Amino acid sequence: MGQLQTEVAAGDVGLDPDRLQRIEDHFAKYVADGRLPGWLVLIARHGKIGYLRTHGMRDVEAGLPVESDTIFRIYSMTKPVTSVAAMMLYEQGLLQLTDPVADYLPEFAQPRVYVNGPAEAPQTRPAAEPIRIWHLLTHTAGLTYGFHRIHPVDQMYRQRGFEAGYPEGTDLAGACAAWAELPLLFDPGSSWNYSVATDVLGRVVEVISGSTLDEFFRENVFEPLDMRDTGFAVPESELERLAALYSADREGRAVRNTRLNRVSSHQPRVLSGGGGLVSSARDYHRFTQMLLGGGALEGTRLLGSRTVGFMTRNHLPGGADLADIAMGSFSETSNAGKGFGLGFSVNETPQAAKVLASQGQYAWGGMASTAFWVDPAEELTVLFLTQLMPSSAHPIRTQLQPLVYQALVD
Repeated sequence: MGQLQTEVAAGDVGLDPDRLQRIEDHFAKYVADGRLPGWLVLIARHGKIGYLRTHGMRDVEAGLPVESDTIFRIYSMTKPVTSVAAMMLYEQGLLQLTDPVADYLPEFAQPRVYVNGPAEAPQTRPAAEPIRIWHLLTHTAGLTYGFHRIHPVDQMYRQRGFEAGYPEGTDLAGACAAWAELPLLFDPGSSWNYSVATDVLGRVVEVISGSTLDEFFRENVFEPLDMRDTGFAVPESELERLAALYSADREGRAVRNTRLNRVSSHQPRVLSGGGGLVSSARDYHRFTQMLLGGGALEGTRLLGSRTVGFMTRNHLPGGADLADIAMGSFSETSNAGKGFGLGFSVNETPQAAKVLASQGQYAWGGMASTAFWVDPAEELTVLFLTQLMPSSAHPIRTQLQPLVYQALVD
């Protein structure tokens, strides 16, 4: 497969080449001192790639460099893909955002909310509100992740085998059934907590469509957008292109993650709509260009432009900021001034976070320090790909953002 390339001179799309050099200079230091194995940065403006740089190694031990066609585990950057899939069904009239999830997954028919007590003997009460589709899209369902380690319900998830993976032999349907048996952190719609909600949403997509999630993605998203490298596993013939996965040690240096490196080399039992995909810069760039294009790319339309606009507004109750409504789960960047839409964080008041950005910018990232954002005001998309866990190990996103915006000079 051919290497991805820049499509236009940086200056032709309002990017100063000398100022762009600051991006490479800054993140080259991350590789030089061992904080990152390697990375890729892609900046596109007005629909054209004006900046593309790779640095360091996709596999340090094998001496293989990051290249423009390297495949990365994108983890939670899967969530926007699942959200788009659900909204495609919404546009077809096959679901409503206010539908109870139990209409499709009956195991969620009687949710209960944690009140107090230890994980081994929690006290609960009936939820005041059903879990609805929009709660899944906005992470306001009351679900959680076992790796948070801040609430007794998080511990209950871990006790059931849901921490950095899934119990042996579990599939997506089985995972959803297990989560439905555990209490919620809060009444649906009353707070925000980053969670397995998008995995549950993926299961809803399966039930409504009658397809497995990988089939639905392939037929309705990946093939229409010509995303050739994106899926739940890397074909054996392409495994050399897959970047190795690293974890940060106590000093913040990248150390090969032997256990999780095997993941993505074979089709998983749990098709995680919340974090299961691998992709390349070319493919995810095409996905972000579809979003920037109001749901369409090169004559292929996945969503209506009004739908994309609706998804990228703040849907939190009362128009709240994440900083005000979130329960305290991890975040790689400041949540001040940010809301949450249907699958994306939404930057409503950039000055609140004290990080250079545009109002209306929407974004998300992945557990291995990958990140993207779309800025409709500047007709800008940005993609950062690397493979270091956790994503909170270094302030990559808050450093990258001003480095990109300071290079805009038109």
